[in-house]
Amino acid sequence: MGLAPGSFVFTGMQKVDNVGIELIQYREKEFIQTSLDTIQDAIQNVKKSTEYTNWLNIEGIHEVELVEELCKHFGIHRLTGEDIVSVGQRPKLDEFDDYLHLVLKMVMLEGGTYMSFEQTTFILKDGLLITFQEKSGDVFDHVRKRLEEGKGQIRMRSADYLMYALVDAVVDHYFVILEEVGERLDELEVEMLDNPSEKILAKLHGIRREALQLRRSVYPLREVVSQLSKIEKSLIHPETKLFLRDLYDHTIQAIETIEVFRDMASGMLDLYMNSISNKMNNVMKVLTVISTIFIPLTFIAGIYGMNFKYMPELAFSWAYPIVMLFMFIIAAGMVIYFRRKKWF
Repeated sequence: MGLAPGSFVFTGMQKVDNVGIELIQYREKEFIQTSLDTIQDAIQNVKKSTEYTNWLNIEGIHEVELVEELCKHFGIHRLTGEDIVSVGQRPKLDEFDDYLHLVLKMVMLEGGTYMSFEQTTFILKDGLLITFQEKSGDVFDHVRKRLEEGKGQIRMRSADYLMYALVDAVVDHYFVILEEVGERLDELEVEMLDNPSEKILAKLHGIRREALQLRRSVYPLREVVSQLSKIEKSLIHPETKLFLRDLYDHTIQAIETIEVFRDMASGMLDLYMNSISNKMNNVMKVLTVISTIFIPLTFIAGIYGMNFKYMPELAFSWAYPIVMLFMFIIAAGMVIYFRRKKWF
């Protein structure tokens, strides 16, 4: 607090020991992929020829001096640099005179179940795309493979199409995450019907929390993609806007799927409460039946437990077995009556 706007302050957690720098350069019939040690090497190796498209990927944003130097060299505004190192940004798109600044959330599965949310920043300039990630590992391997093998039309297009391809990879991976969430919800529903427990309730709350985080990531992205498809700047070519409209449809589909899963999770919470209530009702029903059966028996036992001297039945030799038989008949009769009424 109190710092001037545009101050480079890293607000996240350091997720890698060393910053990784990867530079990919390509044109229609050429592909060059280089891992670099310093940001100075990256700056020197970026080809400024219009024939090449450059993709500079930075993994690790905790070294603010590196980010600041990169922004200064490529003419990136300090407010953009502040957003790059300030983790927790809402997905958004900012337009500047000679570049576009896009922020989104990349979601990956850790250990097969745990969702990790990573802020990913795109800087699109003429012939250059710079991406900033919090850590190593991403969902861009298929894009790299297409670039390396020269499949499709990605090599024949410029940096704006590359940015579309990367954002599309992030959105496509949302569906992988959503499929995993759907399978976990189905498993929880079966477990909940068989044996509802607090452990299942904790899992359900975890899924609802993750679904809420997904919603916060995807909802603003819809607006970002819509803005991209309407930009009048030359950085976004008309041919790329057609693909962006298709990407917009994918974001809408992801949002609808998230809403369905949220409704399912809410319904399962109601199902859990109903299951617990029914289970408690069954227990109370059994206890009530048992108590009802013993009420007349307790009444009879109470009568013959009184300390009166003159009780004619006490002198009768068969009094005890007769009373016991009578109590058994009463209990058996009540059980038969309850069974016919289907009360248990």
